[in-house]
Amino acid sequence: MDDQTRDNLERRCPRLGSDIPFRYCMLSGEDDFPCGKILDCWWETFDVETYLKANLPESLFKGLVSPRPRDKVASLLKIVEQTKKRIGQ
Repeated sequence: MDDQTRDNLERRCPRLGSDIPFRYCMLSGEDDFPCGKILDCWWETFDVETYLKANLPESLFKGLVSPRPRDKVASLLKIVEQTKKRIGQ
């Protein structure tokens, strides 16, 4: 499958509730990295694990395969900070 075809594949996002392209999932995680659910969402569509393993740094790929649990309060604070940056405060 070529890059353009793969980037334009769409599926329903469980987080957003609408159809989104694969290219969005590749950039929608923290710091413009892939979404943490990318493996869960795309495994039935194509061999996303092999694709990510070949196209991401090893440390980032390992983080997607076995992410460390995040503290809920820390997650909420990070979301607040990101929101403040987006609205220019």
